[in-house]
Amino acid sequence: MIISAPADYREAARRRLPPFLFHYLDGGANAEHTLRHNVEDLSGIELRQRVLRDVADLSLETELFGTRMAMPVVLAPVGLAGMYARRGEVQAARAAAAKNIPFTLSTVSVCAIQEVQAASSAPIWFQLYVLRDRGFMRDALERAQAAGVTTLVFTVDMPVPGARYRDAHAGMSGPNAGFRRMVQAVTHPRWAWDVGLHGRPHDLGNISTYRGMPTALEDYIGWLGANFDPSIAWRDLEWIRDFWKGSIVIKGILDPEDARDAVRFGADGIVVSNHGGRQLDGVRSSARAMPAIADAVKGELKLLADSGVRSGLDVVRMLALGADAVLIGRAFIYALATAGEAGVANLLRLFDAEMRVAMTLTGVKSIAEIDRSALAG
Repeated sequence: MIISAPADYREAARRRLPPFLFHYLDGGANAEHTLRHNVEDLSGIELRQRVLRDVADLSLETELFGTRMAMPVVLAPVGLAGMYARRGEVQAARAAAAKNIPFTLSTVSVCAIQEVQAASSAPIWFQLYVLRDRGFMRDALERAQAAGVTTLVFTVDMPVPGARYRDAHAGMSGPNAGFRRMVQAVTHPRWAWDVGLHGRPHDLGNISTYRGMPTALEDYIGWLGANFDPSIAWRDLEWIRDFWKGSIVIKGILDPEDARDAVRFGADGIVVSNHGGRQLDGVRSSARAMPAIADAVKGELKLLADSGVRSGLDVVRMLALGADAVLIGRAFIYALATAGEAGVANLLRLFDAEMRVAMTLTGVKSIAEIDRSALAG
């Protein structure tokens, strides 16, 4: 398959991956209304075309938490990324470092913090959930700081897992899931050779390091269900704010009041996000939520956003709505599953090119110039 646009990677990944992995990545909660609206609402944002604006010296560079970045894009935390390509988190982190943008490692990554940071030429970010096992949280924070992680992304919109029916249909969970996954692996030989045979160990590296024993895919859903904590509140994050020496970003904000709470808490940034439509179906898309949140807290902390971003054009749209930077998740995992590090690197080149076209035709030369004046109407 010839890859000429970011969207091409989705179909390429679908062909290569066993269904249980593709649908785990591609699916959302319940009837997936929010999943669809994330994409539709963002792609429906109309930009204001301007001409004869002299944009010859256009630059995508920006600064986030004291670090200069080549473009306002961050690779988002995606659980089990190491199952989509051989040691997938390592490959993605290398591609991000080569482009000079951040890579965010998930709590439930296949590769542990130390393995990923050792392979990357730049500091990575680390994502953490609020879990019942506070010992694991402290251990993860200590290991992240020891590895030189500069930014902590705290995901707060998952006190319980969402109702993801595609997982049971595809074999990620449900009756005979292990057998179904084995059959799917056999019928997808390229993935089986690259990841199934040569991508081991297939466990949750950060959790296994803490437990001192392997935490395999079979244990993944059960461990998450047992450790998510619906009793969490802002007070439960205070010890983390006091402990962590770097920047703290709160991920999973959709309401202006929660954004104001994040400011009062002392967060350095928030991610306007509905978890890619994977948690509460029927909530607002990130694109629709962003303007009111920007009106409430813009300038008091850094505004990031995810959910529904599939192209460089979408990045410009989200910046125009009020974001300072954008996280991409599914988009880079599709590319990772298709061609590993090279796929992610190429995706970032495509995003870069699309952003330059969009900025040229909206008449802006820098990321700081992109605001609501770039929107039509």
